[in-house]
Amino acid sequence: MKLIITKTNLKEGLKNLSGVIKNDSNLNILKNILIKAKNNELNLIATNLEIAITSILNSKIIEEGEVVLNYNILSEIINNLQLERLNIELKNSKLELITDNYNVNLNTLSSEDFPIIPKIKNIEEFIEIKGDIIKNAFNQIISSAQINEIRPELNSVFFNFNFENIKLTTTDSFRLSEKTIPNTQFRTNFKNGFTILIPLKTVNEINKILNDEDDLKIFIDENQILFKTEKFELISRLISGSFPDYESIVPKSFKSEIIVNKEEFISGIKLNSVFSGKTLGINIKINSNKKNIDIFSADQSIGESKYTLSAKIKGEDQQIVFNWKYLLDGLKNIKSEEVFIGLNEENKPALIKAVNDDYYFYIVMPILTI
Repeated sequence: MKLIITKTNLKEGLKNLSGVIKNDSNLNILKNILIKAKNNELNLIATNLEIAITSILNSKIIEEGEVVLNYNILSEIINNLQLERLNIELKNSKLELITDNYNVNLNTLSSEDFPIIPKIKNIEEFIEIKGDIIKNAFNQIISSAQINEIRPELNSVFFNFNFENIKLTTTDSFRLSEKTIPNTQFRTNFKNGFTILIPLKTVNEINKILNDEDDLKIFIDENQILFKTEKFELISRLISGSFPDYESIVPKSFKSEIIVNKEEFISGIKLNSVFSGKTLGINIKINSNKKNIDIFSADQSIGESKYTLSAKIKGEDQQIVFNWKYLLDGLKNIKSEEVFIGLNEENKPALIKAVNDDYYFYIVMPILTI
């Protein structure tokens, strides 16, 4: 193997792999990456046996070949190089890196020792979507997922595809987020709809390495998903099991409806969070006659706080307690100046969304008071 590549190119390719390097693994091979030089393309491949990422880099390949190398050592060297042009050559199981003022020889392993990277069987059918669209959609819902080894379906994004839209949903059983991507924002040649569970770790890795301007293609088979651009490929296992049947808990009508300025509402929540205590609970009181709402909380050891803001109100007066962190998670993902909040009794979920926007909503359960 012999090639010429720029430091910047190689550094970016290595960065894309960082999330799947298993430095704490008992399997030493997972601390390494597979380097493949072929067809004027350099591929850097890393896997944790659940996710595999391939960085696809432009380079001048003089001699093709492949080798396995410790990720951290290579990354540390590349990050500290000063010059851009880098010559790489494999000589008798030693990988030599040369610039005009530096050279190093690194021990390698055989590529035969590296885990086999799985492949998607069906590469004919795909969904194609812009990077910024899918990233924004994922970012709006991931706060509602939960790392849960007992219930892996809560540690996933429910991906529901049909020809009208893609619905992305997450829940931790206390709150739920759903984002709808209409078919005007993607193209596909899938012949049938499908539902899958994508691991949260996989979604987080995609969000880290996908650029807004990238054209992303998504392929699936029975138990795997492949995300592919010109610069990388990420293949991941899917989660088996069933996502909770949540349609029945999405409220369709409300005892009270309010519309408030989002930033003012967020300020009121943050000011009262100081007094929320261990339960993280703050009170929301609706005053329909006064056309305002009160946000208040109290802690015996600190004091009490109340914040009043004007609101458009329809329905009955109510007072309900919410976890303030859960409220903020929903509000931060709404892109409008005003937000709609639909409330029912304290044992039923509330719904938060942008005014006149049905493409995203957030459901949160109140805290029951004794």
